[in-house]
Amino acid sequence: MSTSDAGSTQIHLAHRPTGWPTHDDFRTVVVDLPELQPGEVRVRNELLSVDPYMRGRMNAGRSYVPPYELDEVMTGAAIGRVVASRADGLQEGDVVTHQLGWRDVAQGPAGEFRAVPEVPGVPLSAHLGLLGVTGFTAWLGLTRIAELREGDVVFVSGAAGAVGSVTGQIAKLKGAARTIGSAGGPEKQRLLTERFGYDVALDYKASPIREQLVAATGTAQGEGIDVYFDNVGGDHLEAALEVFNDGGRAALCGAIAGYNEAQRTPGPDNLWHVITRGLTLRGFTVPTWFRFFPDFVAEVGPWVAEGRVVSDETVREGIDGAVDAFLDLMRGANTGKMLVRL
Repeated sequence: MSTSDAGSTQIHLAHRPTGWPTHDDFRTVVVDLPELQPGEVRVRNELLSVDPYMRGRMNAGRSYVPPYELDEVMTGAAIGRVVASRADGLQEGDVVTHQLGWRDVAQGPAGEFRAVPEVPGVPLSAHLGLLGVTGFTAWLGLTRIAELREGDVVFVSGAAGAVGSVTGQIAKLKGAARTIGSAGGPEKQRLLTERFGYDVALDYKASPIREQLVAATGTAQGEGIDVYFDNVGGDHLEAALEVFNDGGRAALCGAIAGYNEAQRTPGPDNLWHVITRGLTLRGFTVPTWFRFFPDFVAEVGPWVAEGRVVSDETVREGIDGAVDAFLDLMRGANTGKMLVRL
């Protein structure tokens, strides 16, 4: 174990943002790690994940997970290799994932780390993306929350992002008749069809998304959508409500359109469609559904190994790049999964 592994460079939350976060809301801290105790491991991280949900955890108040504490590390998914171990079952060189987040070296009880296999041809980053929480979120929302059925028409917002880019592919593999994705800008719009297999791609920056979705589908029964996977909220949720077929189901995964708003925005102006069309809108968060993770791996793992599901990554370099990666993610500057390589 090198001397440098005994220290940890970490990114802490310095202030709770009002509106859009800035660099001033974060602080870089270097800490000396204590000697390993029995049952503990030390891990040098190779990749960190930055994700939209982290913005919500920067706020105080009730949510599905506790908010980040001020002057504490920004936790989240990471993958690395064990560099020292005093725990049974984990040894030096093992690849592990964990939730200890934005730091170059992580240390803690072995129970906080999960060993993952190194699969030939599958990059380690897949365990933070396609085969990690990202892929699981897409699969879970479609299969367990929206109860996707063969022949459904599926609309996905944020379709070029980490979750959205996987959602459309899984929907087609599970028998969706048609997939429609929304993303920002002509380049992402092109990727939706050429890279991620969407049947229809909409650029929400070009014109109001409700008008585009109505034009791409229709408002009469049978012309619209059956499933909506929502990563955005706001005007995209309104658009989906406008074109749902009777009995439509929505999996509400995220609402990034409002994460950085200092004031609350009005709700959908067409919510009555939930009643008149018998719609089901169901929000979900991953932690309460992890019992299905083995089912996800069993179904999606072979697709990944066979190249039937693909993903893109946007990568920033170094622990000092974590904040820039997060801010870029909030601005929609990523295609696919946003990662930090250490």
